[in-house]
Amino acid sequence: MDLVEVLPQLHMFRFPIGQAYLWRDGTELTLIDAGDVNAAPAIEEAVRGLGHDPADIARIVITHGHRDHYGAAQELADRHGAEILAHRLDAPVIRGEEEVGEPVLLDWERPLYEHALTVPPAPPTRVDTELSDGAVLPFGGGARVVHSPGHTPGSIGVHLPGHGVLFTGDCVAGVGQVMLGVFNIDREQAVASFRRLAALEPATVCFGHGDPLTEDAAAVLRAAADTSSADGDAGLQVEHG
Repeated sequence: MDLVEVLPQLHMFRFPIGQAYLWRDGTELTLIDAGDVNAAPAIEEAVRGLGHDPADIARIVITHGHRDHYGAAQELADRHGAEILAHRLDAPVIRGEEEVGEPVLLDWERPLYEHALTVPPAPPTRVDTELSDGAVLPFGGGARVVHSPGHTPGSIGVHLPGHGVLFTGDCVAGVGQVMLGVFNIDREQAVASFRRLAALEPATVCFGHGDPLTEDAAAVLRAAADTSSADGDAGLQVEHG
């Protein structure tokens, strides 16, 4: 796992597939996603390396119900007392009560999807708080939940308007270029969600996959969203980094 500073109070944990983020409010910590089922020890080691105690993790916000995003949440929460939060529509999947929906894959997505399936299965994971659009969470000066369905029914973005930071989950990808995320259950819905997130005009954008966007973020995100389409065209691929 790689540890990357995005902002003085924000770090990214980069795993072999996907990533998670750590936000710091003084000594209180918030995780945005939690990596796969094997990620807990690396997250704990990184938190200690930053001079914090993993017991300072107050909450784990899950952006959506895919195994590479919530796999280690239960272990971390059980060990350190953190609260787990996720949108109400993905909570049954995370708890293991429902099967995750199958994406409608474009031809070029199929080999990528086969690689993604190498992520080990996640255990049933409790969700302490079910979220809805517009909920305000007590970190980052008031973090707003932005329901952004399409990748999954309960996908969310997390917006910190006081800091100009946006976590997109997998609605948007930043792997070399900014574009609509892959493996969507409803691509048309995902495009609409992408445009809604772009309209927030953040200064820093943190993706579920790919390097964070920290320069000209609002303009780059808006350009990519405006040229995304639901018909299988990847749209404008705006390079960054």
